[in-house]
Amino acid sequence: MKKTLVSALTTALVVGAASTTFAAANPFSDVPADHWAYDAVSQLAADGVIEGYGDTTFKGDKNITRYEMAQMIAKAMAKTNVGSSDKALIDKLAAEFSDELNNLGVRVANLEKNADKVKFTGMVRYDYWSTRNDAKNTARPDQKIDHVLFRLYPDAEINDHWHVQARLQGTWTPAKDTASEMKLSYVHAEGNYSNFNVKLGKMPLYSTSDDGLIMDGMFSGAQMTFGNKLKAIVSAGRQDLSADGYDLMAGSVSEYDKVGYVTSDMTVSNLVRAHQNGEKDDVADYQSLQLVETTGKLTAGAGYHRFQSKDFAFFNGYDKTQKEDKADIWTVGGSYAFDKNVALAGYYGENTDADAFEKAGSVQLSYKGASAANKGSWGAFAAYRHLGQNVSFSPTYDDMWEGMKGYSFGASYAPLKHVIASASYTMGKDLATDTDSNILFGRLKLVW
Repeated sequence: MKKTLVSALTTALVVGAASTTFAAANPFSDVPADHWAYDAVSQLAADGVIEGYGDTTFKGDKNITRYEMAQMIAKAMAKTNVGSSDKALIDKLAAEFSDELNNLGVRVANLEKNADKVKFTGMVRYDYWSTRNDAKNTARPDQKIDHVLFRLYPDAEINDHWHVQARLQGTWTPAKDTASEMKLSYVHAEGNYSNFNVKLGKMPLYSTSDDGLIMDGMFSGAQMTFGNKLKAIVSAGRQDLSADGYDLMAGSVSEYDKVGYVTSDMTVSNLVRAHQNGEKDDVADYQSLQLVETTGKLTAGAGYHRFQSKDFAFFNGYDKTQKEDKADIWTVGGSYAFDKNVALAGYYGENTDADAFEKAGSVQLSYKGASAANKGSWGAFAAYRHLGQNVSFSPTYDDMWEGMKGYSFGASYAPLKHVIASASYTMGKDLATDTDSNILFGRLKLVW
């Protein structure tokens, strides 16, 4: 690409905004006053969009790289007094040079915002589990499960502070050749202000202070986040105790397996037990307060979660009197990044109302990590987890399920941009029976 072509493009960029200010002084000795691009070059230099080569020359006929062009586009994007036609051209150039702009650390949010008020991102992934359990453990039969999940995330901008987010989800089980209809998993409004964020509606519920040791699911209600380095997260509403929000009223684990996969078999067994005893109170009242602080390489968190449901009285060993209807869960922990590649994280949680399986913990050492944006990136981890099912209701881990303890090892790799492959192996034991329970897990994920 020639600088002469760039001059033509950049002239168009500022023709509207600079039409009344072409009196700017020309800083370049090799652009004479009678040159066709003199006015545009002078104005762009005055606006800080172009800088030349530091020796008073512009070198308008010199070949430039896409990287150099992206630098000029980035500076043009920062201008505020630009007409609509010029802005449209900047947006087109930003789309063409988006990879270079991302490498420069420039996000094209303004382009996305003005191109369309509704944005769509998505994901499709294939998951595979192979479990091997002791024959004595009839509650956990051996399983080979494959599962395809498709998600679409629409995001609609309302104004500068508010937007609406939603998730559409569908599943397919290749082994059974069964598929679900696309369903609306959640929808909520989100407002962003300086050091304050609020969400209203049905939304993801992630126990941030313990990095998903307790919960990675959804709830309906309100969530507010305050602060900058020290964040306080306050949540209140209703939370579906059934795994992934599926209806478990059929009364057996095998019925649940018809939806495709079992990642929460202890929770399922608990709910089945409650329903068989005449209870039907899947949806619990929920409140929580979490504190998370990041200081340099250290991130620390502490949290309190309260659930209230009649179903708790019939959970496996939850309450000897079978009268307890609440869960008060406390968590503490944090992570430390030794450098940009190595990090160590540890979290602990306890349910003070449960009489059994009331403790949970995870210690994980991580090295690097695969990124969908970076082809060839990779990572690995080693972890020990103890996931008491009466405190880790829906943990974030795919390598181990609640009601287990043991060691997990895994790795991830990005063979292509927007594609991540991962695998893990868990050598564990069932907490209820102290028998062997091992899991081989694999995933291929495409994101856009």
